[in-house]
Amino acid sequence: MYNILIGGAAGQGIETTAAILQKFFTNSGYHVFAVRDFMSRVRGGHNFTLLRISKDNVYSHSLKLDGIVAFNEETVQLHLPELKPDGFLLCDSTYTVEDNRKIAINMVALSKELGNPRFAGMIAMGALLKLFGEDLSHADKVLRQFIKEQFVESNMLALNRGQELVESRIVPFGSKDKDKIILSGNQALALGAIAAGLRFYSAYPMSPSTTILEYLASKGDAAGIVVEQAEDEIAAINMAIGASFAGAPAMTGTSGGGFCLKVEALGLSGMAEIPLVVVDVQRPGPVTGLPTRTEQSDLKFVISASQGEFPRMVIALRNHTDAFYQTARALDIAERYQIPVIILSDQYLGDSTASVEPYDLSKIKVMRPLDVEDVAEGEYLRFRYTENGISPRLIPGKTKNFVTADSDEHDEFGRITEDAEVRTRMMDKRMSKLESLKLELQEPEYVGAEDCDTLIVGWGSTYGPIIEAVSLLNQEGSEKFGALLFGDIYPLPQRLLKEKASIAKRIVNVEQNATGQLADLIREQTGIRCWESILKYDGRQISGEEIADRIRREVV
Repeated sequence: MYNILIGGAAGQGIETTAAILQKFFTNSGYHVFAVRDFMSRVRGGHNFTLLRISKDNVYSHSLKLDGIVAFNEETVQLHLPELKPDGFLLCDSTYTVEDNRKIAINMVALSKELGNPRFAGMIAMGALLKLFGEDLSHADKVLRQFIKEQFVESNMLALNRGQELVESRIVPFGSKDKDKIILSGNQALALGAIAAGLRFYSAYPMSPSTTILEYLASKGDAAGIVVEQAEDEIAAINMAIGASFAGAPAMTGTSGGGFCLKVEALGLSGMAEIPLVVVDVQRPGPVTGLPTRTEQSDLKFVISASQGEFPRMVIALRNHTDAFYQTARALDIAERYQIPVIILSDQYLGDSTASVEPYDLSKIKVMRPLDVEDVAEGEYLRFRYTENGISPRLIPGKTKNFVTADSDEHDEFGRITEDAEVRTRMMDKRMSKLESLKLELQEPEYVGAEDCDTLIVGWGSTYGPIIEAVSLLNQEGSEKFGALLFGDIYPLPQRLLKEKASIAKRIVNVEQNATGQLADLIREQTGIRCWESILKYDGRQISGEEIADRIRREVV
């Protein structure tokens, strides 16, 4: 397994270079994971991508570097201390750093000689591929996915010049799996929605959720989806509710600040029993916070958002495979239970890219359009009292029945009422959906020693780092470690948690927030207390090594 950092200033082509390299290595059969670290500016500042490649599955990033590709000297100064003793530093020959790991190439001078300073990235890429023993046999095919046809030949020339500057030094990793696709977490989420039959998506651009809007817009015509960039967050969620009321499976997306503005309309979805999926790709707050950084601080907020009480579900996406299948499942649950379903992701998962197994479409339940035959003949009660709380739903305009929705309390017909008995029965009807929903909750995934001494709990994108931490810790001493990794998070699945908690000597919570929100939720719902919380809230994702080190120092 190799960890490569590609760094420089915004505008130097770091993102493009990293994306092309990921495609190269994926096409060669390697498992790839890449995470971007970038500042909230168009030019300047320090940006970098951490690229991890392996013949085995890769779950997250690592801060222990096997190689650095530096597009400016600031990258060298900031990251050289993280480079392993046997690592390499690939940089321009003009850089003044003295280090025996340095591989100096004259990429800046050569790029000017080739007529375009931007070729420096291609020259460095060619050199890096050569270091890994990769040839350029499929390079033109890869480049055509990122570069216009008229520029492919000149970029191929730059790649070849880079290969001429170095010698291979890393032995290829042996067996390779070529049956992989590579995509970001936000792209995986969008694809899951498409596969499930999404028909309407509305959003106001807000980092780090914007790439969902961009991706769905690029695929909307082909997939038969109406994609609307709204004038604000309130309009976006109300458009989605309107589309859903009219029979189109609908979703809206934002980040935490935008979710704040959507809260009243979320309550409308709950009261009017209109299916809705809301995506919150979290970033540090409050208010503007850190627009291009990551955090897990919206959990309690989305569980209780909007005044009053109504059934909802909260699903946290754990990885790029989860993002696809759980988004499809969220749309299905919203439609069947006629409730809002909130998907929690974050900047780390949303912007990171990974190679994954091709998705199995046979596992996806594609939503069918509502049909008049769904309701038996006779008087139509939109909010009829039922045993499971789910009432018959029709599309307005496609039936002779009167179809209504209201934000006021209402009777079975949908007529406004203030009757005390009706209010109580209608609240009970809506809330009873949770009992059925609890029967199809997915238990958290368990990894590690079967009978663990220390049980780690986490949710969402801490999935990969926690898996790596458990693996590291179980290689040391006699202490046994295990972890429960939550995807379905509200209502909280409890069976496996209670089972593992009864065995473990201590429970350690790992989260990307300042207050340990999962630990609070577990205690509130089950009475189980976490021994300690490993928290990080500086906007950067915690790594497996960090978790393992802090557990060694602070817990065990």
